[in-house]
Amino acid sequence: MSTFYQLEFERPLTELEQQIAAAEAARREGASPRPVPAFGGVSEAAVAEPPADLDELRTRRDELIVQLYSRLSPWDTVRVARHPNRPQTRDYIARFCRDFCELHGDRRFGDDPAIVTGFGRIGSIKCLIVGHQKGRNTNEKLACHFGCAHPEGYRKALAKMKLAEKFALPIVTLVDTPGAYPGLGAEQRGQAEAIAVNLREMSVLKTPIVSVIIGEGGSGGALGIAVADRVAMLQHAWYSVISPEGCAAILWKQANEQTNKSAASALKLTAADNLELGIIDAVIPEPPGGAHRDPALAASNLERWIVQQLIELRDLNPDVLVEQRYARFRRMGRHEVRA
Repeated sequence: MSTFYQLEFERPLTELEQQIAAAEAARREGASPRPVPAFGGVSEAAVAEPPADLDELRTRRDELIVQLYSRLSPWDTVRVARHPNRPQTRDYIARFCRDFCELHGDRRFGDDPAIVTGFGRIGSIKCLIVGHQKGRNTNEKLACHFGCAHPEGYRKALAKMKLAEKFALPIVTLVDTPGAYPGLGAEQRGQAEAIAVNLREMSVLKTPIVSVIIGEGGSGGALGIAVADRVAMLQHAWYSVISPEGCAAILWKQANEQTNKSAASALKLTAADNLELGIIDAVIPEPPGGAHRDPALAASNLERWIVQQLIELRDLNPDVLVEQRYARFRRMGRHEVRA
């Protein structure tokens, strides 16, 4: 599988990185830039271009990254959230979870690889980890249906959450899905019912729940594991009732570059928008240039926020926890008309 992927707005950055790569290669080889053939009696050394200043190129690259990512449009944010090298649930588990023991199956139909569940430690805290998985290579993506879970995935998640509640362990969910799988088999096995039951049951689980949208947060497919006491988004993630393409197809009867941009802006799907609307509680900063450029730093920022929330929530009375969770979601969408 090719690892090269270029975002449209990153084109100037890609050209600069190619210059850096060439300068680094020349430095490793200990060679000066390729000489220009002599012409008109002028020596090769006299007309050869001076070596590129590697430090200057790197500084220009870092400045350009900050500049580009400080003014992302909503549609560009969606593209960053879909970057193929962006860390996924299993990547974060590998980086900051210890003693992870994966659990499979919903005990009714089968196992859904689009949702990962298991017990482990984040920092010193034992917890249940639940998250969407899109897959890396073609075979994994097909097996995981590109992160679109089936009803057995949501039932698996809920069964493990109830197990965590039984042992008084907190729950951490990592959301990264364009939406629940819309296929015929999924509908026949009760896709909508499985998500609805998750919403109902998660709202009354007597154990702390922390949820983070790490990439895409599409519709009920995301909300099916995101009913939590604290909800956050990574800086360049998106969270909305529908994808920009789905919205564009409904409103304008076609999804193209222009309608997708318009839909992304209208949906208010960025982390900043969701924070302003009260849908989420925090925005977790990403490394300059997005989580795909520095997965280790992204994982460190995510781990720090999760641990902080779990420490704050673990001392709350379970009944108070449920009441506050219920009130949190009841506040959403409230609109006051002032005379």
